[in-house]
Amino acid sequence: MSDLRQFVLIRVRRRRRVLRAQLRLLRDDAGGALIELGLMLAIVGVPLLLATAHFAVLLTDSIIVANAAHAGAEYGMQSATFAGDTAYIQTEAQDDSGMGSNLTVTPTVFYVCSTAIGGTQYSTHAAATAACSGGNTHALEFLQVIASATVTPAVQVPGFANTVTLSSTSIMEVEE
Repeated sequence: MSDLRQFVLIRVRRRRRVLRAQLRLLRDDAGGALIELGLMLAIVGVPLLLATAHFAVLLTDSIIVANAAHAGAEYGMQSATFAGDTAYIQTEAQDDSGMGSNLTVTPTVFYVCSTAIGGTQYSTHAAATAACSGGNTHALEFLQVIASATVTPAVQVPGFANTVTLSSTSIMEVEE
């Protein structure tokens, strides 16, 4: 019976040593920072990553829409004939964007006096010429192209709109 008792005592002592070592590990703060970092990344990092991806897609699409408006205006500014070809201006902008018919393009021709470019806009050359009377002033023709598209980012972030309408305007003087 004494051998059994001695065996049990040895086992109990070993188990106590193991439990004390485990308790010492639980009291130690060495891994606390790692656990806090993991929790913070889960709580803050994932939403931050999703929001960054959401805005990256919107920024890229905004640049594409701006470039499309510029491409349409660049085509139309070559001459008054090209500025009046609204169908091809629309096609040029849509082809440049790669968005196809999802991109809405609205070209508009207007006229201003050469001495007051930021002033009154006229819808016809005759009206601008009549208003631009005087020594050095004459009518200038401008083309304005407004491109807009409704985009849906692949990454949906709670609290942000699922669809966004992006718009850009490009204005260029028509060559004579």
